[in-house]
Amino acid sequence: MFTGIIVEVGKVLAIDVAGDHRVTISTTRAQGAIAIGASIACSGVCLTVVEKGTGFGGEAGTGWFAVDVSGETISRTVPAQWQVGARLNLEPALKLGDELGGHIVTGHVDGIGEVASITPEGASRRIEFLAPADLAPYIAAKGSITIDGVSLTVNSVADDADGRARFGVNIIPHTAEVTTLGALVPGAAVNLEIDVLARYLMRMQSATRTA
Repeated sequence: MFTGIIVEVGKVLAIDVAGDHRVTISTTRAQGAIAIGASIACSGVCLTVVEKGTGFGGEAGTGWFAVDVSGETISRTVPAQWQVGARLNLEPALKLGDELGGHIVTGHVDGIGEVASITPEGASRRIEFLAPADLAPYIAAKGSITIDGVSLTVNSVADDADGRARFGVNIIPHTAEVTTLGALVPGAAVNLEIDVLARYLMRMQSATRTA
């Protein structure tokens, strides 16, 4: 489990394809804080650390860890994040007793959204996203949503004629600075994870109607 509170932005250093994709990602975290077998959310995708080290590519002091990414995961997430040089929002798994600063995040991407517009609002930015039609029923004003691993509050939501949900969030300067959301542009693709509570409520309503 995660909270959607990003601890750092890493960069994809290398990708080796041998069945699955082994993706090496930079990190500034101490190597002692990263355990083999630990879960790390990479722009909202829960992955398992299989290697770690320092001095990647001959650069002394450059910390890194590696994860294996299946074809299934790549097919259901933003393709651009699986390229060398891509920047990823990183969050280690929640530990018992940690502060739940965002909301409960599973690290399982539900779909890919698209940036519809970006509008300055004071020092912040209001960003509108388009979510796929199958996710539209799970998005509600004042509810939570995870965008590229970042926990955010939905400020507004409306249904487009094509069935997609158009929803808006506000990105404060701090969030823009410490995550990849500050670099978003209209048309960019993002990983979306709906609120886990909304998922279960919708399932319960569906079961009640068919009972």
